[in-house]
Amino acid sequence: MSHITHKSLKRVAQSATIIFIGTIINLFLGFLGRILLIRFTTQNEYGLYSMAFTLMSVLITISTLGLYDGTTRYIAKFRAENKSDNIQDTVLSSMLIALISSVLITILAYTASGYIAINIYDLPELSPVFNILLIAIPLSVLSNIFISIFRGFGESKIKVFLNEILRPVTYLLFLIPAVFLQFSFHTMVYVYVISILITFLAFLFYFIRKPPLKLNWNRVRINHITKELLVYSLPLLAVNILLTVMSWTDTLMLGYFRTPEVVGMYNAAYTIANLLSVFINSVGYLYVPIISQLYSKNQIEELGVVNATSTKWAFMFTFPMFALFFLYPDFILTFFYDSRYVASSTVFQILVLGFITNAYFGLNYHTLMSAGKSYFLMNCSLISSVLNIILNLILIPPFGMVGAAIASALSFASIEVYMTVKLYKFLKIHPFTNVYLRFTFVAISIVCFFYFVTHLILTTFWTLVILYSLFLLIYAISVLYTKSLDKDDLKLMAEIWETSGIRFSFHKFLKLWGDKGVN
Repeated sequence: MSHITHKSLKRVAQSATIIFIGTIINLFLGFLGRILLIRFTTQNEYGLYSMAFTLMSVLITISTLGLYDGTTRYIAKFRAENKSDNIQDTVLSSMLIALISSVLITILAYTASGYIAINIYDLPELSPVFNILLIAIPLSVLSNIFISIFRGFGESKIKVFLNEILRPVTYLLFLIPAVFLQFSFHTMVYVYVISILITFLAFLFYFIRKPPLKLNWNRVRINHITKELLVYSLPLLAVNILLTVMSWTDTLMLGYFRTPEVVGMYNAAYTIANLLSVFINSVGYLYVPIISQLYSKNQIEELGVVNATSTKWAFMFTFPMFALFFLYPDFILTFFYDSRYVASSTVFQILVLGFITNAYFGLNYHTLMSAGKSYFLMNCSLISSVLNIILNLILIPPFGMVGAAIASALSFASIEVYMTVKLYKFLKIHPFTNVYLRFTFVAISIVCFFYFVTHLILTTFWTLVILYSLFLLIYAISVLYTKSLDKDDLKLMAEIWETSGIRFSFHKFLKLWGDKGVN
């Protein structure tokens, strides 16, 4: 492994660890916040908040104009080319465009909020809730731009500390006294806006005190960099919109062909299955700027190794969660919800099969985005959305929510295969090394074995704990003894443990194992 490849993979792994931990903390704190809000508001009030929050989230996505990924890619690209003036133009252009677009959309949404509440939803009481949350749009968009700027410079910790931890902690600190002092529902809505405001101010303060580059604010200008950034980013906006539409398609079409109860069970299963994306998204955070730099320097061989290794890691660390979800769907659904949702167990299994393809085929989307193929990614998203709609029309009438799950799983898998083929034709790289294929065979064999064992015995809580613990033990031993983790992987892990300041025997074991000729 070359020095460039080793250094790139180490940065990806360290960032993935930080982002993963931050994401888990954020999910937990967000869960606590939702519980408080649900318990101390009426069903009608929480419904209004959910609707207004969804509308606000859509407007934030539109206001960002795809700049979240576009800014990161161009900063990394120009850093690789040592073009400091272009980096400044990218940073200032993204901030200026985001500010203008978010303010304009906020004003338009505020003007139309009454019409939306009354004429579309027939809920006049939705308008004041929506108007409060609109304040958060420019703040959220600019915070996202700050994150993308620091991401372009290879910084992960600032996102975790401010966005994943400070924001939900601030929300809870203000929400807890609000609910126990029995403040009004609208005050609770303002609490969310306050948490966003504090987070934005923290980003702004950090950006001013520790800027990733020295900015000349007298050189704010609209030039060819601004145009190039927008031309690249707008297709990514279309990607985000199409993916959002795709996630809604199942719900809307199930609602048309079936009952609200079926929609509720399907969405419950979909929400948990989506957790399988957490680790690959964590890997992809710093992967994008690193791959952008390698591509700009035409270091395709190193790029291919980083792609293959990162994909292997993402799938390898996602697979235990997949196995838990796939082998014990009844327990998972009962644990997160209650026994009423066991009826969606088959749906849940099909969906996790669909989501695991994202981890298995890996970082094709991120690699193509880093290489500037935003229009191709837009076309991929369009094809996937259309395919999903067609499959839903065919499968939902006869099979209900099972048909919707099959449609989603096939759409996910098809587009992943398509992107893999495109990436190979474009750069002649793919993640399917002999090591990866060997690991795939071992992993599938283990899951099949435990699937049959699970169906042969009575599954109780304690048998599940014993069986899954046995699965993890066999899985870990198999990964090591089949050399699915090679010597470079293990040495890299040992280095990460060292830099983390953690000292315990496992890191010595990694070094010992690596020195014994794993390859």
